[in-house]
Parts: sequence; C-alpha cells; structure tokens
Amino acid sequence: METKEEILRIIDVLNDTYESEEAWYGPSVVEALRDVTPKMAEVRLSSNTHSIAEIVYHMTTWRIFAVRKIQGDAEFDIKTQDKDWKKFPIVDEFEWEAIQMELSLSQEELVSELEKIESDSFLEEFVPGRDYSYYTLIHGVIQHDVYHAGQIGLIKKAVKGMRLEEDDYGAFDDRSDFDNGTDYY
Repeated sequence: METKEEILRIIDVLNDTYESEEAWYGPSVVEALRDVTPKMAEVRLSSNTHSIAEIVYHMTTWRIFAVRKIQGDAEFDIKTQDKDWKKFPIVDEFEWEAIQMELSLSQEELVSELEKIESDSFLEEFVPGRDYSYYTLIHGVIQHDVYHAGQIGLIKKAVKGMRLEEDDYGAFDDRSDFDNGTDYY
C-alpha cells in the first residue's frame, strides 16, 4: 500500500513557512508582511533592487508555476520578466490588498493540489520540462519563501530606519538618509 506521509510532512512545512507564528528560522511570510503598508510595499531601496510588492508578486508567480506543474501542465512556463518580476511603481491600498490576496490564494491552491496526491512516489517524478523532481520543486518553494521573507524583513527594517514621511516613500539611490550608526542587517 502506497503512503503519503512525506507529502503530509511537506504540507506542514509549507504551511509553517507561510503562516506559522512559530517558524523555526524566524518570521513566516505572513508575519513578515503583517505591518507592511502600501507605501512601504512600493519602496525600492535603490534602482537595482525589488520592492516588497514585487517580491510578493514573484513569490505568487512561482507558487502558480508549482501548481500548474503538479496539475500536469507541461507547457506552462515563466518566460517573460513581467510574469516573474512585475514592476509596481505605485502601490495603493487596493492593489496591495490584491497582491497579498493573490499570494494567499496561491498558497491555498498549492496545498490543495498537494493534498490530492495519493502517494509519496509522485515526489520522485520529474517536473515536465525540467531536470528536477517534484520533491525538489516543492522544497524549492519552501526555501524560496524563507529567502524572500528574510528580504522583506530587511527592506522593512531599512524603510522604517529612514524616518520618512508617508508621502516620501519611493525609489532611493541616495544613502544620506540612513543613520550611519544603525545596523540595518
């Protein structure tokens, strides 16, 4: 009889990484996003960095990729920059809510697809069009979340350290607003 014990463990880790208040490594994705305002979400610390809104969109995109591959869609891919790293020059309240809701829905859809899998042997199969297994793909989503939750935390800390008025948030290339004595990392 086939089992799905490993899939159930992976779902637990995926959920912990996404929304647990007691993730082993630190803040979960939901915790990292908890007090991010729309203005904070649009800030780019420099011209060659991503904003929190862009990072959240990127995380959603890769969850959707995983879902489509689990569903057996061999043709689906993320080939354009706009599909992977969409730009959000201005983020209002409505757009920020929508970006976060899409992330939440993609999490629910990914967990739902994993729950449908009947056997751990699925994890050993290769993702269509890729040279890695579903096991690697799903663990990659988890690792991706941890990485980007850390990025979000660093961006939040830096933005809060700028002591700017709410209307002053935007792209920053000038580091003169930073207090030299503050450790932002």
